[in-house]
Parts: sequence; C-alpha cells; structure tokens
Amino acid sequence: MRDGVHSLRGLHAVRSFSMLPFFRPSVSQQRFRTARNLSSPAPPASDTGPAALLALARDVLNTEIAGLEAVRDRFPSDAPGDAPLVRALGLLAACTGRVVVTGIGKSGLVGRKLAATFSSTGTPAFFLHPVEGAHGDLGSLRKDDVIIAISNSGETVELNAILPALKSLGASLIAMTGREDSTLGRMADVTLNAGVPREACPHGLAPTASTTAVLALGDALAVCLMQLKSFTEKDFLRYHPGGSLGQRLRLNVSEVMRTEGLPLLPETSLQGEALRELDQGKLGAVLLLDAERRVSGILTDGDVRRAVCRGALRPDASVKAIMTAAPRCGSRGDTVATLLELMESKSITVLPIVDEERHLLGMVHMHDLLGQGSIVFSRH
Repeated sequence: MRDGVHSLRGLHAVRSFSMLPFFRPSVSQQRFRTARNLSSPAPPASDTGPAALLALARDVLNTEIAGLEAVRDRFPSDAPGDAPLVRALGLLAACTGRVVVTGIGKSGLVGRKLAATFSSTGTPAFFLHPVEGAHGDLGSLRKDDVIIAISNSGETVELNAILPALKSLGASLIAMTGREDSTLGRMADVTLNAGVPREACPHGLAPTASTTAVLALGDALAVCLMQLKSFTEKDFLRYHPGGSLGQRLRLNVSEVMRTEGLPLLPETSLQGEALRELDQGKLGAVLLLDAERRVSGILTDGDVRRAVCRGALRPDASVKAIMTAAPRCGSRGDTVATLLELMESKSITVLPIVDEERHLLGMVHMHDLLGQGSIVFSRH
C-alpha cells in the first residue's frame, strides 16, 4: 500500500511538473518534432537479421555524412568576408575573456566537449548549464566573453530563458542551431546554421545527425582558431602534460635519436657514392663528416632534385658541389618539443644531433620525434 501511495504521489508530481510552462514544449518545438518524425520513417521491427542490421548501420552513417555535407556546403571557400563562419571566428579570435558554451540535453553534452576542445587548443573556455545559469551562475560571465549557444530547434525553453540576461551583459552571442529563424537564431549576433536533412534515428526523435553536425562545426571553429593563433605542438605540450604526446614532447632528444646504422660518408666522397648511400639509408638524407667526425654537410632528396634541375648532378664529381654545407643541427640538451618546433618552422625532415664542437652524436627524423615508428622510403 505504501508503495502504491508513493507511486500515486510520484505520478501527481510528474503531472504537476509538466503543467509548468518551463517544462512544456513550445508550439514551435512540437512542430519541429513533428517534422522530424515525418522525415525519418521507422524500419520494420522484424528486420533484425545480420544483413538488415548492417544495412541499417550503413544508412545511419550515410545519413550522418549527408548531414555533415549539408553543413559544409553552407560555408564555401569563396564565401565573402562577412560570411557567418568568418564573423564567428572574428568574435572568437578577438575575445579577451572566455568562450562560454551552453546548451541542454544532447546539445549540452556536445557543448561540454567543444568547451574542452577550445580550452586544450589555446582558447580558454568552459561550459555553462542554462538552468544553473538561471539560478546564479550567470554571475561568472563578463561582457568580454563570447557565448556559444547550442540548440537544434532554437526554441529550447531553458536556454532561451537566459538569452535576455546574456544579452544584457554585453557579451557576444554565437548561435549554433538548425533553424536560423528561431528565437535563438534571431537573438544571436552571429548564427551558424548546423541543420541537417534528417536525423539518423528511425523515429526522428533522438538527436543523432544533428549532434554530429554541431560537434564537427565546433571542431572546425577550434581548428581555425588554432591557425589564427599560431597554436604549435609546444603550446599543446603546455596544455597536455599528461597525454602520451605531451609526455613524448618533454623527452630529451637523446632518448629518441638514432645512433646506429646512420647514413654517413666523408665529405671527400663523390656524388655517386653519396647517391648510393642515400638510396640505401632509408632516411632521405646522408650526413657528410670531416676528418674529425664533425658534421660539415648534409645531402637530402631535395638537394638531389635541385642539382638535377640545374644540371649539376655528376656521379664522378665531389659531393660538396651539391650538398647543403653547415646544416642546422640539434644538441643533446634539446627537448623533443624544441626540435619539433625548429624542424617545422624550417621545413626540415632530418636533423643531425651534435655536441658543442659539431661532433656527430646521432640523428633524428621528424617521425622519430612524433613517435610514428620507423621510416621506410620506397625505392620504386
């Protein structure tokens, strides 16, 4: 009997809760859900065999790909400078505060991921739950912040309830929504249309393709901001000290450099000898040493191509005529992060490691620094 009383009380509570305007779907939400239901017919419940399930899985993936393509096509590469995506990036790049991402339900979960992505790639950000914001957490916002509000319908009651307060703070508002003409879309300073043709859910109810589209669009913003802010691997290390790449970037070069089987020749060698060593060395470079085993030059694939173009490649001539003399070198005290930044900035693939007097200690390839395994160049 007691359980029955509790069940009745719970039922009355749910009914009473649903009577509150805050928890009832708006007319526009109801229309939006109806449209989604009509756009995605449910498959027969009996289709549970392996072939049918694989076909359904492929259809889901194709639906999500179609959604991504629809979003991509709204942002052509030849779009004008005042295109929504460009304007949104301008606001985010110029932000002197934090990027605040907000949303409810699945949009909120995607928003948490996007806030984490922004923070880890050089754009300080955090997630704000709209309901918590309505109960005091708006006090953490400042006018120099940029708000990214996510809602597929653009009519999420809990989110839209705090929009006037957000606008009154003076913060810029970017909307990511499937409906530009929605309440959220109209109130935003910039609206990014993340709408998809249909959801992958067979009933058109569970956010699937729409959340994938928002996630990808958010990643596009984050990566573009990395480019605008010249975010490097060294910066990545600063924000990822515990990650596998972060740990590798902290290593000393002596822990990753090659010391055996290096492609080496005396600087007095002929070009033909150097070419054979270059072919057999599988690193794309040959180091040239003087009589004291100091690095005096390097011959790379690029040096050979340039020699061919200017007609200077002669197998019986000195390699000094085509090598790069006094090449850049790393030292044994350098970290992987330091050398990675050097090699990327100077477009260097292979780097000798030397002591204070340029005596050879070892050699590193870009892939060694990134931990991507051994290097094998095709001979074909």
